[in-house]
Amino acid sequence: QVQLVESGGGLVQAGGSLRLSCAASGRAFSRNTMGWFRQAPGKEREFVAAFSWSGDMTVYADSLKGRFTVSRDVAKNTVYLQMDSLKPEDTAVYYCAAQARGRSGWFGGYDYWGQGTQVTVSS
Repeated sequence: QVQLVESGGGLVQAGGSLRLSCAASGRAFSRNTMGWFRQAPGKEREFVAAFSWSGDMTVYADSLKGRFTVSRDVAKNTVYLQMDSLKPEDTAVYYCAAQARGRSGWFGGYDYWGQGTQVTVSS
């Protein structure tokens, strides 16, 4: 199994920044593709970003490019989502997700999910 634990959410004013963390562990963790998603109240889950450990590639939702940045600490198996210039519409529960070995694709096909961390942006 794979365990994903997010942290770093909270309340921030519009224009502020937050950095989310996602620590991965478990014997099945394979450093395949990992992603960030978010879900606002009453809305469907939305793709935020994804990256490949092996290929060192990152993909962002078009609407978030330039404000959100993914980074990683390989030694800690931890992924970060730096969120800048936050807007009230960024308010959501943010989830990280991981694909099992052998899976592929950026926007779907995730096998493991974290519990989510709440981000609230006040106007």
